[in-house]
Order: sequence, then C-alpha cells, then structure tokens
Amino acid sequence: MVGRTLSGYLAGRFTRWILGVLALGALLIFVVDFFELVRRAGERDGFSVGRALAMSLLRTPSLSERLWPFAALFGSIGAFVGLARRSELVVIRSAGVSVWQFLVPPVAVAVVLGIAVTTMLNPAGAWLRQKADELGVVLLGREQVLVTQTAKDLWLRQRGVDGDTIIHARQIREEGVELYGVTIFSFDTDGGFAERIEAESARLEPDHWRLANATVYAIDAEPNQHESFLVATDLQPAEILETLGQADAVSFWRLPTLIDRAARAGLSVYPYRLQFQSLIALPLLLGAMVLIAATVSLRGARFGGTGRLVASGVAAGFVLYVATEVARDLGGVGLVPPTISAWSPGVVAALLGATILLNLEDG
Repeated sequence: MVGRTLSGYLAGRFTRWILGVLALGALLIFVVDFFELVRRAGERDGFSVGRALAMSLLRTPSLSERLWPFAALFGSIGAFVGLARRSELVVIRSAGVSVWQFLVPPVAVAVVLGIAVTTMLNPAGAWLRQKADELGVVLLGREQVLVTQTAKDLWLRQRGVDGDTIIHARQIREEGVELYGVTIFSFDTDGGFAERIEAESARLEPDHWRLANATVYAIDAEPNQHESFLVATDLQPAEILETLGQADAVSFWRLPTLIDRAARAGLSVYPYRLQFQSLIALPLLLGAMVLIAATVSLRGARFGGTGRLVASGVAAGFVLYVATEVARDLGGVGLVPPTISAWSPGVVAALLGATILLNLEDG
C-alpha cells in the first residue's frame, strides 16, 4: 500500500493540476461570455460594465460544469508528465509500488471532486445562474432567454379536480408568471372536451391563472367575453421555468421532482433524466479520465515519447467526448435510454484505461 505521506503528496498534486486546468477553462468561458454580453447589450440604457461582469461571473460556474471531465484528463496528464520528468515516478516504481497502488490517490481525488460537483457545486451553480438571469433582465430586457426561447410556443398540461387543462401560449415573461397569446383547452373528469378559452394574457396567482380579455367558447353555448377570468391551477412559477429551461440549469437535488412533474404534465423528460444520470455518473467519469491519463505516464517514463503519448491521451479524451454527444443524440430520438447514454462514456473510458494499463504493467 502507498504510505500516508506519498498518498497526500500525490492527492495534493493532482488536485492542484485538475483545479488549475479547470480555472483556466473557466476564465476563458468568463471572458467569452462577457464580450458576448457586451455585444448584445452594449447599447441598452441599463447596460454597465459592472453589471455585465457580474452576470458573466454568476454564469461561469454553471457554464463551466461540462469542463470537469477535460479538466480531470488534462490535469492528470500534466501531473503524471511532471512526475515523470522529475523522475519521481521512477523513484516510486523502484520502491516496489505498482501502478495500481499509486493510482489510488489520484483516482480517489477525481471521485471526490465528482461527488462534490454533483452534490454541491451543481446546485450552487444553478442558483447563481438564476441570479444571473434576474440581472439579465436589466441588461437584455424581459424578452431575453430568461424563461425559455420566446420564439417557441409554450405547451403545458395541468391536472385538477375538475379535469385536465392544456395551456398554450406564444410567449412567457416575468419568470413564468405572465403568459401572452393564451389558449386554454379544458376537459372534464371523463376526458371529454368542455371548453376553449382565448385570452390576451394570463397571470399566475396563488391557486389560479387570472386571464385578461378572455373569450370562453363552450359546447352548445354562445361565446362569452370576460375582462377577467379565473382558471384553477397547482403550478408554480419555478416549475414552469425549470420545465421549459435548460436541463443543466436545474439543481441536482431538484431534478427528481422536476422529472416527475414534467412527466405528469405530458412533457418530454429525457433531457432531465439524462442530466440527472450524468451527474450521478460524473465521479466514475472523472476517475476514468485519470486512468486514461495514466496510460500516458507509464510508457513515457519507460521508453520516452511523452509528447506523442500526451497527444494520444488528448485524442482519447476528444473521442470520448464525441462518443458522449453521439450517445446523447441517440437517446434524444429514443434509441438509447438515458441511463446508458449517461453511464457508457465513464464505463468505456474506465475499461479502456484499465486494459491499457494491464497491458503496460503486466504484459
């Protein structure tokens, strides 16, 4: 077994490298996002450099979340190559420490970081992203992509004691509180059509929607116009936002509830199930990236050619990234379950790294 001192040294070194690579990537994302905000909102009345900097800073943790596998891969490659160049790996191996023994601290670091990202950093990033969206109202106006893409229509289904209701709106504003261009289809408890309601707008209030300038078209009845009309609901603004927003903007701890509510609303839940499974599988994926990086160090330390092997490790990382995206796309059309799409990159990477290490270490 690796001693406590050596384990601590390796764990600290890999932690610094992984976090350093992540910080560099996050800095690039921050700069690009900031200049994009300046381009989009630079001429608005409410624009200021301070607000743009604050919004980009708040968005960066969430936007950087997908960098973690690459940070683990490139950071581990850097740490292994550094150990090899200073002959520290040679000393460690000469002391009788096998590759599987000195890999325990780096893999443990990657797994712990993955757990921290899933359980703590992801919820914090989602919360900061919501604050950034609120600040974005000042910079970009209320019609920005804060709630959803306003060019797309909104469809929702809600269930009540009197039957189901399907809501269609051309636009939503104020974080899901107001709908515009509203059409509501009401059904009775037996599933039969009851009435159709057309309204200029609808505002979400406790336990109901308040419709403005509504016209009610009921079966066997003349249309009735109402300046104000109430429709019962159990929806909350956050549910509308999260259901229609990007899956990676939802906190890990809220995903199970959101998946259940979205499924009951008749909406597609694949992106949210995939995001949930991906976050659970993240520790495995980060640990697998360390194994891939280790395949660079052993051959480089023994036979040279570190540059070529580092390039091979980088290429392997991008191949896995492409494979991940392909799995997501296949799942999006219903060919692959979200569990397989989320877990297959980590499993394949771990098996690939272990196979190469077995060949290099044990022949």
